Amino acid sequence: MKRAARPKLASAKERAPLILARLKAAYPEASTALDFENAYQLLVATILSAQCTDTRVNMVTPEVFRRFPNPAVMARARRALLERLIQSTGFFRNKAKNLIGAARHLVDEFGGRVPRGMDELLSLPGVARKTANVVRGECFGLADGVVVDTHVTRLARRMGLTQHIDPVKIERDLMELIPQKEWIAFSHRMIRLGRTVCMARNPACPTCPVAFHCPKIGAG
Repeated sequence: MKRAARPKLASAKERAPLILARLKAAYPEASTALDFENAYQLLVATILSAQCTDTRVNMVTPEVFRRFPNPAVMARARRALLERLIQSTGFFRNKAKNLIGAARHLVDEFGGRVPRGMDELLSLPGVARKTANVVRGECFGLADGVVVDTHVTRLARRMGLTQHIDPVKIERDLMELIPQKEWIAFSHRMIRLGRTVCMARNPACPTCPVAFHCPKIGAG
């Protein structure tokens, strides 16, 4: 018996709003999984989250925040002590260097306050667009772009929303497909999907809320 031809998949531009709607329905409450009380704490937590799970970061940061409650104190931190506190997050030597360097820059250039501006945030050691977007979006409600972490990278490619590997190019593609007012929440929802359903090694496609619009299994 001849197998029926699979319907042609819609374009990324056509599927993006449908994927967005499914994500909003599946995850109406969208926010970062990192625990923080202010912009400084989120900056520290986001720097620590590189190549590390948010769960692990949340286990480490209470003691970090207790010992180094603000940039002025962090700027004077003994590196060996900070490295010991954050060792379980991985790449701890470089992260400690960046945390102390960022704190000193905050004290010297911004009066000890985390700036709102993208360029100012990018001037801090250890801060790239992902971290700057997280801080601006969560603390100041400002969206310059889409946060592209490993989950967003994997899912955006799997869903056919981009063909790129470079996070900057992926972000550019997503910014063209997703309305600006949705950029902050979209990232959180994609990250949630990537952690709970669309895992790297064993994606749970039958239970995925956006499966119908995914090139891997959907008909679009």
